[in-house]
Parts: sequence; C-alpha cells; structure tokens
Amino acid sequence: MRRRLVISYLLLMVLVLIALESPLAVTLASRETERVRADRLADATRFASLAGPALRGGGPGPIGAELRSYDELYGIGAAVVDRDRDIVVDSASWQSTGTAMVLDVALSGQQASAPESVWPWSAGPVVVAVPINDGGEVLGAVVIVTPADEIRRAVGTWWLLLTLAGLLVVLACVLTAFWLAGWVLRPVTELDAVTHEIAEGDRGARVQHRLGPPELRRLAASFNHMADVVSDVMDRQRAFVAHASHQLRNPLTALRLRVEELGPSLTDEDGRSEHRLALEETDRLALVLDALLTLARAEREENERVTVDAAAVAASRVSAWAPLARHRSVSLRLATSDAPAYARTVPTAVDQALDALIDNAVKFSGAGGAVTVTVTRRDGGVVLEVRDTGPGMTESQLGQATERFWRAPDAQNVDGAGLGLTIAAVLVDASDGRLTMWPATPRGLVAGLWFPEPSPEPEPAPETGPAGEPADEDTAVDRRPAPTR
Repeated sequence: MRRRLVISYLLLMVLVLIALESPLAVTLASRETERVRADRLADATRFASLAGPALRGGGPGPIGAELRSYDELYGIGAAVVDRDRDIVVDSASWQSTGTAMVLDVALSGQQASAPESVWPWSAGPVVVAVPINDGGEVLGAVVIVTPADEIRRAVGTWWLLLTLAGLLVVLACVLTAFWLAGWVLRPVTELDAVTHEIAEGDRGARVQHRLGPPELRRLAASFNHMADVVSDVMDRQRAFVAHASHQLRNPLTALRLRVEELGPSLTDEDGRSEHRLALEETDRLALVLDALLTLARAEREENERVTVDAAAVAASRVSAWAPLARHRSVSLRLATSDAPAYARTVPTAVDQALDALIDNAVKFSGAGGAVTVTVTRRDGGVVLEVRDTGPGMTESQLGQATERFWRAPDAQNVDGAGLGLTIAAVLVDASDGRLTMWPATPRGLVAGLWFPEPSPEPEPAPETGPAGEPADEDTAVDRRPAPTR
C-alpha cells in the first residue's frame, strides 16, 4: 500500500512539473529566438538605410563595406536584393537557403523573420528580411541569415537546467512521499500487526493511538477500546465458568453424600437401582464440572512455551493408562525409539491431549481391542499418533467431534462429558500444533498430534504431567480433529 501511495504522489508531482515546466521551456526558447531576431532586425534596418545607392545603380557604395565587416566580425551572412530577387551586394558567407518565404514578405513592404522559435532539434538558420523603401516604393530588401547553433545551445542549456531542477524536485517529492506514506500508514501497519497478535492469543497487545493523522488516531483508540471490552468480556465469561464449576463442587459433593447415605435405608430392589443411578449421575455431573474448569483454565492460558520430550511424555501416559486398558482387556502399547523427541508447546498440552486420545481409544476399542501410540519426527515437528481398533467415526462425525458437549449418536450412554477433545484442541492450537483424525484401515480410528520442534538446540524441560493416575474420565468421548492451520 505504501508503494501505491508513493506512486500516486509521484505521478501527481510529475504531472504538476510537466504542466509548469513545459510552458517555461517554450517561453525560454521563444525568448532566446526573439533576442537574436530583434538584434538582426535592427542590423538589417541599418543596412537598409545604406542600401539605396546600390539599388539605384550607383555601385555598392558604403553597404558593401558594411556587409563585409559585419560578416568578418560576427560570421553572419547578409545580402541586398532588388525587386527581381537578384543579389546586388552580399557578404562572403551568404547563403540563400530558406530565404524565399521571408523575402516574399519583405518585398511586399513588411519586415519578416523565420522561424518563430528555435528548438534544440531545429536544423535551419534564423532568417530576417527588411524592405528597402524610397518614397513609399519598395526597391528591394536586406536579408540576414544567422546560424542557430548558439541559440540551440542556449535553449538546450536552459532545458537541461529545468530537467535537473525537475529531477531534484522529484527526488525531494519521493523522499517526502515515503515519509508521508509512512506517517499515514504506520497506524494501519501497527493495527494489522496487533490484530494478528491478538488472534494468536496475546490479548494484551494494543495499538499506539498517538501516531498518524487524527482520523487514524481515533481509529486506533476505538480499536484499543474494543479490544479492552472484548478481553474483559472473555475474562468475565471464563471466570464465570471457572467460578461456577468450582462453586458447584461443594453442593454437589454434599448432595452425593446425602444420596449415598440414603442407600442403607432402601430395601426395595427398584429403589436401590434408582439409588445407584442417582449416584452415577452425580459422578457424571462432577466430571462435567471438572472438565469445564479445565477448559476455562486452558483457554485462559497465556501461551507460555516450554520444551518437552514428547517421547518421554508418551511413555509416561501409556504407563499411566495401562492398568485401565488391562482391566478392559485392551492391548495398549508404545511404539517409539529411545531417542528424545523434543517439542515446543504450552504447559501440559502433550499430557492432556494424549490423555484424551488414549482414554477414547481404550474406551471405544472394546474387549480384545488394541491401541498403539507412536512417536515420530516429521514435517519439522513431532508427531504422536494414537491408533485404535474401535468402530471409528464417519466423516460428518469427525467434523463435529471437538464441539463442546458433542456426543456421537451411538455413544450417548458412554461415560464422559464431551469436553475431552475440546480441551485437547485448545491446548494444541495454543501450541501452534495440529490435531487431526482419520479412519484407520481396516477399521478403527487414528488420531494424530503434531507439535513444532524448538528452533535452537533444546534443553529438555522437566517432564510435564504425572506418570500416575490417568486423567478424569470426562476426557473420554469427544474425538474430532482440531481445525488445521
């Protein structure tokens, strides 16, 4: 945009210079030509006053000596012609080229000259002719032919000076245009940069509102106010979710205790069954509250980056989920080399994402199923894949899997809150990574995580995430890939 502004300013300045300098160049050429023409007409008029005797047949007289001296002194040819265009007296350098039209006008009784103006590319001389009168009768004419080389050099010099002055003005205009365009566009450039920073997660980024024209200053101030309002609304919303989830835990715990204490007093089989279902619902509600609190914390993360060994984290999570997999008769194994695989992520991103994927894979593979976790380095980053042998998901289901509280139609009765993959997607996206899922062959599902590698030679940070108990079971249901970048 700056280039377009500079080009528009420069084009306008060039047009103004052309409009101003073109008439001035024409005027300078006309002035130089007129100066020489006036001198030659004065000389020709003086010669005409001395040419009478020569035209009356009295010999050259004084006009001949005057023309010779004039030619010797200035190198300008002149001649006296009669009414029949015959040369009566001429100088040594006299040439009749280009004198016909001027001579016709002079023999009609008027002074004449040609051309009107001498241009740098003109080739002909300057010709002037003055009639010789005697008692109102035209006896002949004095014609002077002046070489135009000096005039062309003078006009060319003036035009060169005008061109240099124009170039200096254009250079000054270019510098001024760059400065002016920078001054005008600096707030726009900064606004664009801050917009990208906010989109990347830095909600504290703001635009300097004291740069550029007043209109853009007001725009920057309005943008900052809008960003403050949006940030405040988001903080309030997330704080509300976190506070509500936290505050509901106490009454929910008290409710569960009261419901649990009712168990011994129930003797009817149907009553005990309803009592068990009530306890299960309170446990499920507790999982939902825990998931909401985790999601609020994940979305509030300020995108701090740490370097983790993804291979070590994967081994830790597979070890943590192994008891549950054995309890459900599912084979859970890790396929990776012993070499470290460093990734740059936000804290706990690898841990929680693997927890959600492994929990889903173990839960939906069923008895006799197999879950394989692999860690490789590919595409400039670290790739972690969780492959299961469950029923898989359709394309439409994959497109909805990370929506909050979404549950597959055939998984409505499976434990979980529908927030596990939503939390994982938030953390992966905050790490500039990707979460993708696709059908496995011949059956099942493959969930892939990609995290960028650190740019410098990494120093491994302490392994994040506990190696003990698996994550809450609310991470077990949602299975949609995060939007790829």
